[in-house]
Amino acid sequence: MTTKAQLRKAALGLPEAETVNVAGLPVYQVAGKPFASLTTDGQVILHLDPETVRNALTRCTITEVQAPIDGTSSVAVPLSDINGMELNNLIYRSWLNRAPADLAAAAQAAIRGEAPEGPDALPRTIGKPAIRALLLAGISTLSQASEHTEAELLDLHGVGPRAIRILRAALQASGRELRT
Repeated sequence: MTTKAQLRKAALGLPEAETVNVAGLPVYQVAGKPFASLTTDGQVILHLDPETVRNALTRCTITEVQAPIDGTSSVAVPLSDINGMELNNLIYRSWLNRAPADLAAAAQAAIRGEAPEGPDALPRTIGKPAIRALLLAGISTLSQASEHTEAELLDLHGVGPRAIRILRAALQASGRELRT
């Protein structure tokens, strides 16, 4: 079972994702296109490609599938019936379907953990989940990390207290710190 807070964190952890409220309920969008929304009865509506829908049908409860429009089906998944890892995957897949092509390609490179090397590089010791989360958020160097607060970084799915400690130490070693 996942929560509305987990849905929010997963959706807003994706590049250029933003939320708008429609009738008091959150709608998460990228480039003005909705990719996830919450219903009054606790379901999340996602916009998925047919292959992802077929795969999801074997792993979670999908209560409704609407006919594909432009190759994307809208599906309803009860938050109470899905685990967090599966929800994160489906939200990411939905985001990929709605994001502009260049933004989606950059996100896929981030998922592969393709961080730049060099003196300003993110420390590899923060772990792959944290590196992916930072890259997805457009943070690929220590300089870019220093432009954010600890709270902003902790809001990214995959960045935890250990990653923050390592980032702080790397920033301190270069005479910088996180924004306060």
